Amino acid sequence: MPVYLDHNATTPLNAEVLEVMMPYMTGLYGNPSSVHRYGRLTRDALEQARMQVANLVGAQPKEVIFTSGGTEANNLAIRGVLANRKQSRFAISSIEHASLLAPSELMEKQGWQLDSVPVSEQGEVTLDALQNVITDNTQLLSVMAANNETGVLQDLTALVEKAKSINSDLFFHSDACQLAGKLPINFAELKLDLMSLSSHKLYGPLGAGALVVKSRVDLSPLIIGGGQEKQKRSGTENLLAIVGFGAAAELAARELQQRKAHVFELQTQLIEQLKALQGIVVFSEQAPRLANTVMFALQGIDGEALLMLLDRKGFAVSSGSACDSGSAEPSHVLLAMSVKPEIAKGAIRISLGEQNTSDDMLQFIEALKDIKYDIRQQFN
Repeated sequence: MPVYLDHNATTPLNAEVLEVMMPYMTGLYGNPSSVHRYGRLTRDALEQARMQVANLVGAQPKEVIFTSGGTEANNLAIRGVLANRKQSRFAISSIEHASLLAPSELMEKQGWQLDSVPVSEQGEVTLDALQNVITDNTQLLSVMAANNETGVLQDLTALVEKAKSINSDLFFHSDACQLAGKLPINFAELKLDLMSLSSHKLYGPLGAGALVVKSRVDLSPLIIGGGQEKQKRSGTENLLAIVGFGAAAELAARELQQRKAHVFELQTQLIEQLKALQGIVVFSEQAPRLANTVMFALQGIDGEALLMLLDRKGFAVSSGSACDSGSAEPSHVLLAMSVKPEIAKGAIRISLGEQNTSDDMLQFIEALKDIKYDIRQQFN
């Protein structure tokens, strides 16, 4: 079996989570909106999952709106908020995920002014950057909590405080899909207005996510009809995936520190071994990062080519965001960090998980050495 090193793209379904989901594959099949016993049982399961997700991120259950995943949550945050605001300006950081960039560009085409918040060479949004972008007319600001490519963590506490000191009326959204389940996060204490989450980033099933929303936010639904999810997201809830999401959230809360310690040890080992190799550039090395993420480039070789060579040697890695795979363009995240395009095109992302081992890191480095040797031989 290949060594899986692409956990920021998706995580394997945890066995305990699958066990919780199993009854809802067969016997417990009622519609949560039905008033009979079958419906009441599934409604109870749905609300338990809502509480489990809320507990993981320091929110109230009533603030959790279930979606099909992080992409829908990000779309709902941008389009749902701006639909009810006076058309003027909104801002997002220059390193956001494609699922936030695309709806932002759509709103720009509909007449909104979109402002981009730049990042430092380490990938961090600075207070000065906010000062230069946020205005009295800025209706919404979105800054992701942890970048899916570099793993860079943003200081949301400082950023929220700064943004609202400039404009107390703006709504602050954060895509926390990569952060939740890896580090502690508290929606209430951060004073966020909206936050996106995804089940399959924390060992839950595909097909479930959530947008956490403060009551003060007037949010228009993207999907209308039956009025589920407090009239904010119509359609019969994906109960099986949501139950799994809740179980994964509860498990993540319980195992948070041990998971972090495990991947941090592997990350430290991997970075030390990478830096011992010539021609390796490790990105965002001076910034606070997720303990499971390392993005680097092997100078002189294209990232997609390196990905394929590593795949042949039995290592599943990414050249950036899974949603942008196949793109010939360098990572927009690295370009926003002022990385030269020729170096950015060589980027590879390693994202570690709980089943990875120290031996995996040793084998990966040996594979990388073999690839470097083969390339050198080809040009000699």
